[in-house]
Amino acid sequence: MTGSRLQQALAAKQTLWGGWITGLSFGGPEEFARAGYDYIGFDTQHGYLDDADVAGILRRIEHVSIATAVRLPSSAAAPIGRVLDAGADAIIVAMVDSADQAAEAVAATRYAPDGIRSFGPLRTSLGHDPAELQARVSVFAMIETVAGLDWVAEICSVPGLSGVYVGPADLAISLGVGVAKASSSPQVREAMTRVQQAASAAGLVSGIHAGAGVTGKEMAALGFQLITLASESQALRRGAAAHLDEATGRRTESTTKGYL
Repeated sequence: MTGSRLQQALAAKQTLWGGWITGLSFGGPEEFARAGYDYIGFDTQHGYLDDADVAGILRRIEHVSIATAVRLPSSAAAPIGRVLDAGADAIIVAMVDSADQAAEAVAATRYAPDGIRSFGPLRTSLGHDPAELQARVSVFAMIETVAGLDWVAEICSVPGLSGVYVGPADLAISLGVGVAKASSSPQVREAMTRVQQAASAAGLVSGIHAGAGVTGKEMAALGFQLITLASESQALRRGAAAHLDEATGRRTESTTKGYL
């Protein structure tokens, strides 16, 4: 089977479960893979990573059998090109409010004449064929504002876009709902459903940040295919709390919800 690990996984499974990396970590991706997660996302918007950090990690974990995505704060071509040259399977571009912004993100992943990506692969295992290099890239536009929600159908119609990805926290804020109710508010839930349905109608993949396993199960029931369950810090906190519970016999807070 050809294509990236993410493309292969999406072709084989209805739902992919993901972990989230926010800090400089080589062990985190390996542990998510060992636990059976399908993909990991690296956060260069809100995390303690920049695109150069992620490029270095991607080269170091080439042997780890897990799909990879990178969340970037904008469609700037240089950072996108750097993480793709290092082997990222997908990019997730934050705060996309229009079809034009989505098209800019796609263009940053395509070589001329289809886009503005500069040629410079960093991993020899990826090969040097421009057509193959750009074909393996998946591009996701984050829908996390009222503007993005209003234009979601037009965003989903952008050629080359692989899917859309919901950011529940910012979407809730944009809708005037408190972040703590991002996963439970009927208003936010309806907005999430609109995004999923628009993606499905366009034949695209729908993704979302769940922040917890229970919420992830609910999002899968709504039809989302790419579902991020927890960050490395959440997973560490929950595991550490469970060990402390076992040792001391006391119940500690082991489930802290994360937001995107």
